[in-house]
Amino acid sequence: MNGIATLMKEQLALPKRLLTNYRQLGLTESDVMVLLHIHRFQTEGNDFPTPSELSEFLSINEYECSQVLRKLIQKGYLSIEQNTDEQVLNEVYSLNGLWEALVEEQEDVYQTKQDDPEQPNMFVLFEQEFGRALSPFEIETINIWIDEDQQKPALIKAALREAVLMGKLNFKYIDRILREWKKKGIRSVQDAREASKSFRSQQGKSNQSSEEQNAQRDVSIYYNWLDDDA
Repeated sequence: MNGIATLMKEQLALPKRLLTNYRQLGLTESDVMVLLHIHRFQTEGNDFPTPSELSEFLSINEYECSQVLRKLIQKGYLSIEQNTDEQVLNEVYSLNGLWEALVEEQEDVYQTKQDDPEQPNMFVLFEQEFGRALSPFEIETINIWIDEDQQKPALIKAALREAVLMGKLNFKYIDRILREWKKKGIRSVQDAREASKSFRSQQGKSNQSSEEQNAQRDVSIYYNWLDDDA
């Protein structure tokens, strides 16, 4: 019993929100474990643990750990700062970017609900449509659409709905829709609406019955963008 009591005293203080909201930040379990061990090392007096030191406590190797650190720095969740201790210049890791992101993410979700209670968080929306929790890869894919591809959330939601309506609910299909839209210069739902009208017009009478079925389903601003390549 004394061993259990000793174990429970060895606590590491960290925000609960990191464990509950890390997916919304586009973090994987490996990312979180690296961050937790950096935090642990710092509480023990090591402010700049090396990838080698970190990997000793992880299921990933030193190279993979270096890649995770690079990713975290690029995302702004981790930064390297200089600290002067007894006139000696040292490099230290700062987790302030992570803590600030967690605060901002919570505030954004709250503000979204306040502004439009029927407009859910992007990740929540995808999880609702897929009927399951998103994988780290899928979360990263959404973040790439937003951060790197500069896709507007409204257009991503439109592509998601297109995939649902076409019965092809998978990220590969959604990604192809967004790439097609981007290639065609479609940057808004309004652009998608106009392109859809043009597409239907080009199909002529041969697709009339198909168009009537789509009209009944109220999907006037969507169509199978992949078929446009034929």
